[in-house]
Amino acid sequence: MSALGRVLVLGTGPAAVQLAVLFRQRLQAPVGMAGRRSLRSEPFFAAAQRQDRRLRAEVQNRLHERLAGECALESLHAGIGSVEGSWDTAVLAVTADAYASVLEQLPAEVRSGLRRVVLVSPTFGSAGLVRQLLKRLRAAQTRDGGSAAADPEIISFSTYLGDTRWSAGGPSAAVLTTGVKRKVYAGSTQGRTEALDALCAAWAEAGVRIETLSSPLEAETRNISLYVHPPLFFNAFSLDAVFGRAQSPVYVYKLFPEGPITPALIRDLHAAWLEIGAICEALSVPRVNLLKFMTDDCYPVRPESLSRLELDRFPELDAVHQQYLLYVRYASLLIDPYSSPDDQGRYFDFSAVPIRRLFVDADGRWELPRMPKEDVYRTRILQGIARRLGVRTPTVDRFLSLFDERLAEARQELEGQPLSEALLGCDGRDQLELIVQDLPAAAASGTGAPSAPQA
Repeated sequence: MSALGRVLVLGTGPAAVQLAVLFRQRLQAPVGMAGRRSLRSEPFFAAAQRQDRRLRAEVQNRLHERLAGECALESLHAGIGSVEGSWDTAVLAVTADAYASVLEQLPAEVRSGLRRVVLVSPTFGSAGLVRQLLKRLRAAQTRDGGSAAADPEIISFSTYLGDTRWSAGGPSAAVLTTGVKRKVYAGSTQGRTEALDALCAAWAEAGVRIETLSSPLEAETRNISLYVHPPLFFNAFSLDAVFGRAQSPVYVYKLFPEGPITPALIRDLHAAWLEIGAICEALSVPRVNLLKFMTDDCYPVRPESLSRLELDRFPELDAVHQQYLLYVRYASLLIDPYSSPDDQGRYFDFSAVPIRRLFVDADGRWELPRMPKEDVYRTRILQGIARRLGVRTPTVDRFLSLFDERLAEARQELEGQPLSEALLGCDGRDQLELIVQDLPAAAASGTGAPSAPQA
């Protein structure tokens, strides 16, 4: 039996399918899967049942062929509340804002048997949220006469291991992984454990560089979206595109006027990085060298654009120099600098990621696109933690104020039409309270919390 025991993957998206295959192929773990029943998930459940619960993962690049393979699921549950049986490990392969609702829907007898929970793509504070929520749910179960289990291990990865999509373009029993992250971080509430080592070995076998850190929270700070998505989306240019005011397509990672990136946006990116660093410092978590992290762990640029000395010394440079180098970094990635030019000398248009508009989802509701929907949640949580710590975050506050203004205008324009929870403006306050409960006592009280340096 695998060090993870019996594994229950919670989620029905492409990443969930890839992970189910990975756990079965690399860890020889019995795997089950469960997800919310919805119009979006129905095609997946139907396809998986037609294939006798056999899932398949394919890869685009032969270098990643160890991620390819098949998995015969032990069980498949249409509806989180319908899960049965005994499971040792729950893998949350859903967005971080859904962690609480998924765990609350799990039957109490299934939850109480879990020895660990793995967070595939968490955000700042997610492990604390899950730990405190499980404590609260166990306490309620004990009051109702149930038996209380020991605290499960919580393992956070910094991010999902790659880029996975449906092979046929829509939900099915097969997925295609088109890319793999250069490096992923992981941390456990119980330090270095057999389960964490087994996961790291599986990721490494699949070709993903992985580094273990001292805690889940430290791993959660190594998610690049935490730093770059708020400035890229919470500005007038991008929000005009999201809420349908832009007259032509615009792109997330392009320079103005094709995209939002201007010197002013880079100043906001830099200021927000300093504010997040102050939050980390208040929690005794190491700050991130942003430029080095962007380049070494995410997307590399040519050394002619950014030298090794500039990457290593980035935290020591003055603010204007730092901002200049961040602008150079984005300008250097307008194209993929390591792609091969075509007959016209053009390189792959790496930055052509369109900013998506509001859309009507499968349930007939107006919905925010994934970017910035997930970023709204992570930024609200970050702001809430900062306020509890007594750390000033004027840039983060301004991001959310601008988004809230545009959200209020959109709700007024769509009055009388069905709206998603994201458009109704849910603030995650209950989840924030659980995260704060998990912070060290001195930090949660704001004692000695630093302020962000001025940009």
